[in-house]
Amino acid sequence: MAGFWGKRKRESAEVEAQDAELSRKAGAALVSADERIRVTDDELAYAEIELGRDATKELREALTAVRQHMGEAFHLNQLNFDEIPDTPEELRTRNARIVQLCEWAEDLLDDRTESLAEAIARARRAPEIIDGIRRDVARMRDRLPALNATLERLSTRYSDAAMSNVLGNAAEAAQLLDFAEHSAGVSERRRDGGQREQANLALETAIEASRRAATLVDAVDTFEIEALRAESTLSAIVEDSRDDLVVAQPMRSNPEVGAAAAELESALRSLTPAGAKPDPFTELSRLRTANAALDAAVAKARARAERPIPAESHVRHAIDDADRQIGVARSVISGHRGWIGADARTRLAEAERIRADLMAFAGPIAEDDRERAMNLARRAGELAGQALELAQRDIDSSRPNDWNNGGYGGGYGGRRGGVGG
Repeated sequence: MAGFWGKRKRESAEVEAQDAELSRKAGAALVSADERIRVTDDELAYAEIELGRDATKELREALTAVRQHMGEAFHLNQLNFDEIPDTPEELRTRNARIVQLCEWAEDLLDDRTESLAEAIARARRAPEIIDGIRRDVARMRDRLPALNATLERLSTRYSDAAMSNVLGNAAEAAQLLDFAEHSAGVSERRRDGGQREQANLALETAIEASRRAATLVDAVDTFEIEALRAESTLSAIVEDSRDDLVVAQPMRSNPEVGAAAAELESALRSLTPAGAKPDPFTELSRLRTANAALDAAVAKARARAERPIPAESHVRHAIDDADRQIGVARSVISGHRGWIGADARTRLAEAERIRADLMAFAGPIAEDDRERAMNLARRAGELAGQALELAQRDIDSSRPNDWNNGGYGGGYGGRRGGVGG
């Protein structure tokens, strides 16, 4: 008995220690959240100076919501120290709620301030960023003459269809560079005039215009390399395709192989003749697709040759045999409903379900479907045979011993013989 009371005393001491720790945690959380609100309020004032009120709307709304909910937390804390005595459960619930509200408040403020941190840093570095934009614009303008020369050279080699994605890149890049330079100037003037929000918008516009111009300029160099790679790959695939057509020749009597080979031959004939300007990207894509289709058709034909396809008459015979076995099992089970166990009925139900799947092959059975149909028919017949065997076992075990010994005039013997047959 002393051990029981000692255990209760230890448990009570542990609960009191946990409650004391939760109370300390709630108090610390209130102090931390209150300080976080004060700091965020200062950060909001600085952010509005740098970015404007519209850009800081989400942070301002978050502060309002946090102050409202922290009012509840401070009220709960006051209840913990008023003159009305509280139960341990009430104190525990209040302190847990205080901790929850404080953690939510700090998480929300962290999320909103982090989303503004990058924009504030960029706004404070605006003069440096604008100088960088102007350097980038000057550097890309110096590249435009070489870019135009490259486009002219590529136009003599490749078709207009192949060049369509890059042909106007130089002119569009020149417009974007002018726009980036203009936007940078607007940002400077607005910032000097104290219009920070408009200055930041213009700065973002200048950054984006400069980035798009760089993408267009780099795309021309990328196109030239990719076009050379496509031409090299195209030559290799042409050679491989001709070898594949030789390999497929003995199998062209197969409809799928014949159609795939004809499509590949058509793709080879449509290649740009010597002296004309090609579109290596389109030609490579079509030739790859046709080559892959022929490879797949040849592989399928070879697999079919290694595994002979059952004749449709054999499949029909297997389905008819399954029907006969299902019919016999169904007749026996339905004629002895009270004697048949769950195993036999389950086997019959599964056989009938598979037979229902075979209804999809009511018409002519395609060669690709015959093996599956044969397997389903055999499985249905096998399950029906198992159902019949289990049913006969159930009937024999349920029959009175005198009947098994020929009693009652042998009246059931004939019926049993019918079942066995």
